[in-house]
Amino acid sequence: MLILFDRGTLRSIARRLQGHIVVEAIALLSTDKSIQYRQKLKGRRIAIVILGNSRRPDVHRYIDRVVAAVNAAAPGSYTEVEIPYE
Repeated sequence: MLILFDRGTLRSIARRLQGHIVVEAIALLSTDKSIQYRQKLKGRRIAIVILGNSRRPDVHRYIDRVVAAVNAAAPGSYTEVEIPYE
């Protein structure tokens, strides 16, 4: 699967998404929680996965949640991954 990162997404996540092609672009795996209000996904071929927290240590503690959300993403879907601030 092609995964599009925006500029706020940690590049270190890309190494954990084995079997996927990761490219920096407008958004797929993003930290922009308001994107759901600006982008209509119905009928689109892109899925959006939002990280609930962009702090590197917190994201890496919950990397399995991120990987699972990306693997489960379907075209036209929006998913937010809960990552508590610790």
